[in-house]
Amino acid sequence: MSVVQRYQSSFAIGEIDPLLRGRIDINQYYAGVQQAQNVIFEPQGGFSRRPGLKFINDSTGNNAANGSMLIPFEFNTEQTFMIHAIAHNTTSTIRFEIYNNQSLVGNINGSGNAYVDYSVGTLTGVTNFDINKLNFAQSADTLILVHPHFAPFQLKRGATNSTWTATALSLTVPKHQFTQTTANGTVAITPDGTDDAVTVTAASSLFASSDVDQFIEADNGFGRARIVKFVSATEVDVIAEVPFFDDEQIAANDWFFDRGFEDAWSTSKGWPATVTFHEGRLWFGGSYSLPTTLFASKVGQFFNFRQAEGLDDDAIKVSLQTDRLNTITGIQSGRDLQVFTTGGEFFLPQSDLDPITPLNTVIRSATKRGAKENIKPIQQETGTLFIQRQGKTLREMSFSDVELSYVSQNISLLSSHLLVDPKRMALRSATDTTEGDLLLIVNGDSSTGYRAASTGFTGGIAAFMLNKQQNVVAPSFLKTDGDFVDVAVDLDTIYVVVKRTIGGSAKYYVEVFDDDMTTDSGVQSNAAFGMTTYAGHSHLEGKTVAVIRDDIVDPSVTVAGGIVSVASTASSYVEAGLDYDVIVETMPIELQLPTGNVVSKQKRVVEANPVLYRSQNIAINGNTVNLQSLPASGAGGVPTFTGVKKVQGFTGYSLEATIRITMTQPVFLTVLSLDYAVSVGS
Repeated sequence: MSVVQRYQSSFAIGEIDPLLRGRIDINQYYAGVQQAQNVIFEPQGGFSRRPGLKFINDSTGNNAANGSMLIPFEFNTEQTFMIHAIAHNTTSTIRFEIYNNQSLVGNINGSGNAYVDYSVGTLTGVTNFDINKLNFAQSADTLILVHPHFAPFQLKRGATNSTWTATALSLTVPKHQFTQTTANGTVAITPDGTDDAVTVTAASSLFASSDVDQFIEADNGFGRARIVKFVSATEVDVIAEVPFFDDEQIAANDWFFDRGFEDAWSTSKGWPATVTFHEGRLWFGGSYSLPTTLFASKVGQFFNFRQAEGLDDDAIKVSLQTDRLNTITGIQSGRDLQVFTTGGEFFLPQSDLDPITPLNTVIRSATKRGAKENIKPIQQETGTLFIQRQGKTLREMSFSDVELSYVSQNISLLSSHLLVDPKRMALRSATDTTEGDLLLIVNGDSSTGYRAASTGFTGGIAAFMLNKQQNVVAPSFLKTDGDFVDVAVDLDTIYVVVKRTIGGSAKYYVEVFDDDMTTDSGVQSNAAFGMTTYAGHSHLEGKTVAVIRDDIVDPSVTVAGGIVSVASTASSYVEAGLDYDVIVETMPIELQLPTGNVVSKQKRVVEANPVLYRSQNIAINGNTVNLQSLPASGAGGVPTFTGVKKVQGFTGYSLEATIRITMTQPVFLTVLSLDYAVSVGS
């Protein structure tokens, strides 16, 4: 029997896929863990108990059960908002709740209502428009929203935080020739010019109002013009896209009508599914009838999509030319305009000296992975993050200066098990050099499909700490009492919509992660002298809640009549909310002795010595570690501990010895590293 000392200096690989439990030959094994629940990994290598969730608002009464989406809105650095879009009526109405500084904005437009409604109009072919299909882009005080089932519209902030309007966009809609028909011109016509705006006169009655947006084209190719105005049966105004040879009469049967052009977007043809701003244009793409086509507005005229003379600032229409149908699922403004489809990733190349124009627009293939529908790609400093089509992989598409092309890296290679039918993605960017980017992916709550509910990963959030400069990709899994529905980030504030069961009924709450809190759906109340009861907890009626009073952990209580009772009076604050389990379990401890690996040998943890930072509670393999000289309910609250704690007294041998870190109180914990000793038996 021998005792071996080991030191895990970093947890920067995060939770590792169970399929890799046998890969003791790779370095990542020794910097990862087999379970990381309700912790956030630090880019420096340690991990901390995740922040608690502060309760903000109950959106159940606005029919959030029908579906909802969180949309960040940054008017400026001082005025930021979180928009909660709710399918108030799945066939007719979207309701917008507006949040500012973690509070619901009330009395919008002086109406007395804490919301603004938008009617989506008449739907065709669907009984539920599915709010998850909303896509959005913001410019200044205007949020542009698109949906494949109804016309694009805007949500606009007015002069104050409580002034908001939701209105349809007044678009100049482009035309598309869905069905081509041609007819010989049986009457002689005469243009009064050769280029740009021209008036065409027929020798006898010929034209009709329905000819607007159709084309006149000379047989010899010298002249093609779009009819823009019906004047009379013998006269129309046109825009010459190809100049006429001269202004002489064109004989009958020497020209023809090119017809079949109609609105590219309509109730019958579908509406744009994706949107972004790029290079001074508003871009739309991916309608049902034109799933592989992109449209760009005229430069500086965001709502004018009508193609004209092909000048550099004119509107653009371009389609993917591939050997299979690649439905556009997302467009993103980055180094280039990036186009994500069901079958692969593409881009529109450009440069400072060669911007995108109608005449040089070309779509080039980047990678061939395919992107999942209804999950908006996210631009990160090093590239663009997206979920692969099957929903099993998180990827980053970035431009390689070495290969002079785009490459797609599998970010979730070691942790794909955490992704279960992902629904939404949000990024909290680092605010200083000590932080990393935190990517949050909401899983669906379906019990079927790839990695079904039995995995335990449905309805939660896969949280990836990212610091590419330090090669940190550290995922963990966040759970709460209920299901996460959506997530979004307002600057550095993370909002979530959570479905909770209260009194046997489903409730939909808007909450935010709060670094000062250690409970979920929690409320912090200012203490008052002599008070032992605190109102404001009706959203947790009948639930057992944890109570922290002036940094003292009180016994849990049940909310009754919206009231929480504390053991004694508090001088500063009282926090009450739902506790949540924290679990970090190391990979099975595998050692190599001079005689070889010991995978098949019995092992026992002799001691475990965590290096802690400002921590208040920790348990190792079920044994609570004493970090304080005062009891948890003693005067002065729970002190913090920084340093090394030596923990011994573990019993029992096993083939897969692990160190399991948990918590017995809803307080703070940060583990920087872990030193341990293992006894190897026969």
